Amino acid sequence: MPPGNSSEAQAALPAAAFSRLLAECDDLDELKVSLFCLAALAQKEGAYRSLRQQEFADDEDLMRGLARGRGITEAEAALESALNKAAARGSLLRAALTRGGKTVCYYFADDASGRALYAQALAGQWLPAADEEIAILPPRPSIFALYEENIGPLTPMIADTLKAAAADYPQEWLEAAMQIAVERNARHWRYISKVLERWRQEGRSHETRGRDLAGAEHYTSGEWQRHIES
Repeated sequence: MPPGNSSEAQAALPAAAFSRLLAECDDLDELKVSLFCLAALAQKEGAYRSLRQQEFADDEDLMRGLARGRGITEAEAALESALNKAAARGSLLRAALTRGGKTVCYYFADDASGRALYAQALAGQWLPAADEEIAILPPRPSIFALYEENIGPLTPMIADTLKAAAADYPQEWLEAAMQIAVERNARHWRYISKVLERWRQEGRSHETRGRDLAGAEHYTSGEWQRHIES
């Protein structure tokens, strides 16, 4: 599989915190929880990045990894223990804040911005609003995986073409154009590229999707069909 590109979901982990974890952490559950927290915080937008304890428990992949074949009760106990170890070590910063009469634990990265926000939280100068609790998004599949799953085998030439396309178009466009190709049974890059070119020239909206399909029909019939299938 070719290396990832800028359209893939990537988590830029704080270098210092990551190095410290690798050097000091000797507990697998603590390492899993700490890395999950740092990656999740990297997905959130804005200057105020924190993670509620419930957000750890709500992640099925993390809890499955902590369970290791055991039940949910054991996984929850492993999560609690790992969070306590991370907070004691200082690899994650924890603040217990009261909202609506209920105490909620928030976790911050041990970096400059995380420490600043943590200090404000402890001083009562920061309390997250409900609309700041952003759901953690699952990783998006790479454009290479999407092509292999929906269009066809990935050759070196196609991989280079996809890299160039990922630099020119948003991933949302690439995904939508591939979906159109699947719906029209035109599983060829030439067709996909023509849809993308049309969107770049005329703009893309949900209202024009039918016209995109009809317009691209020209490239799957007649003289164009021989080029596409060659």
